[in-house]
Amino acid sequence: MDKFNRLSSDCTAIIVGKKASIDGSTIIARDEDAHTAINTKKFVVVPSQDYDLTYESKYTGLKVPVKGHGYRYTATPNGNPSEGDWFEAGINEQNVAMSATETELTNPRVLGHDPLVENGIAEDAMVTLVLPFVNSAREGVQRLGSLIEKYGTAETNGIAFSDQNEVWYMETAGGHQWVAQRLPDDAYAICPNIMVIENIEFDDQDNFMYAAGIRDFVDKYHLNPNPLDFNFRNIFGSQNEADSYYNTPRTWYGQKLFNPSVEQEPTSQNMPFCRKPEKKIAIEDVQFFLSSHYNGTQYDPFGTHSSGSEDDQQKFRSIALDRNQSSCILQLRNDVPANMAAIQWIAFGFYCYSPYVPFYANIVDTPANYKFAPDKFNLDSAYWMYKLLPVIIEPKYHQFINQVNAYRDDAQSYVVGRLDEVDEQAKKLSGDELQEFLTNENIKTADHVTEKTTDLIDQLIHQTLLSSKIAFNLGDGL
Repeated sequence: MDKFNRLSSDCTAIIVGKKASIDGSTIIARDEDAHTAINTKKFVVVPSQDYDLTYESKYTGLKVPVKGHGYRYTATPNGNPSEGDWFEAGINEQNVAMSATETELTNPRVLGHDPLVENGIAEDAMVTLVLPFVNSAREGVQRLGSLIEKYGTAETNGIAFSDQNEVWYMETAGGHQWVAQRLPDDAYAICPNIMVIENIEFDDQDNFMYAAGIRDFVDKYHLNPNPLDFNFRNIFGSQNEADSYYNTPRTWYGQKLFNPSVEQEPTSQNMPFCRKPEKKIAIEDVQFFLSSHYNGTQYDPFGTHSSGSEDDQQKFRSIALDRNQSSCILQLRNDVPANMAAIQWIAFGFYCYSPYVPFYANIVDTPANYKFAPDKFNLDSAYWMYKLLPVIIEPKYHQFINQVNAYRDDAQSYVVGRLDEVDEQAKKLSGDELQEFLTNENIKTADHVTEKTTDLIDQLIHQTLLSSKIAFNLGDGL
């Protein structure tokens, strides 16, 4: 099963209920990281279509018959399709969002009784087999759960679903076990690469779903260390020493941002799954968290010697790191008509240098540079353009970071204004005319941010060359 041990390709997620967000949106968001620094990504639209085929995974060999009408949806697949779809994150035409997945671990005791299934469903296939066929977040959980119970899963994962009303977080364990919890509307949750769902209320079907035989499985093999409750994290999770350095600090930092009055240790394995934030959460807050590196603490790897020791700065796995590939924030708004409510914010590259670009999801195509992601470096690709930024910036981080932050702030102000402008015009349109309009407006938005990014690259290259240590002017040696 080493093929599916993707610990080095782990990600970070945050989910926000509609009463916890500043504008009443539901939000599910995730950083997709890879096992290497380069794993090209693109942004595409998969058209609505009628399916009558057998889906076969290039990654696990899974075979699933697929039949029926599938909705149009957006996705962020790998640039190289040789290992399969890996569609990762998107929103369908019914305003259902799905983010898959957050890699997790099942403890060895559980795996002994219910091993992972080598040719089961895995991250590469989940969006493809679920998102085109569901009308709500709840249906998304139910469809994926039924697939896992039937075919098994090759990995332990966390998956987020949302619609305009509900946010659900689902976790798989072993080969066939799973649970899901509806996030309270007034709460948020941080999800690193460990199981986070706690006590399951089996009689509360409005807020919990689970595999049909999960209680019998736990009872049969005496897996519950505390029979007074059914704590999924404690029964199925890893909770090892590595989690305290690789995983829990990310939860700690997120909860520190949104609940600053709460005192916790970064290594604690008892932080709650979800909290009610002390103030409403904006898209910019989600962006900051997903592009952060323990900013403002002694654990910041970009900190100065006065802000923390070298040991502290290298102690924990950062959220922004060299393996960042594609960060998606899936926002379903409730203050605009449904046919323009879905926004997919995308940042490629190293997130603390890249801006987030918002794309309406009710579209028929994506910008040319966002759907072009060749294996070799090419500035005509948005992915490669943003991957170039850390190559230039990181060697001179403290020299360039204020300039980079100003560029990102300017980009955010621009795209927020664009959403206001496009919203007003879009309210007058419907049907195919609206889709075509939103498609073209997405292109205009992306083109502007692309131009500003190439301007930044030009400026940074010139500044780097002018500050070379090997500089000599006529007369310097006289």
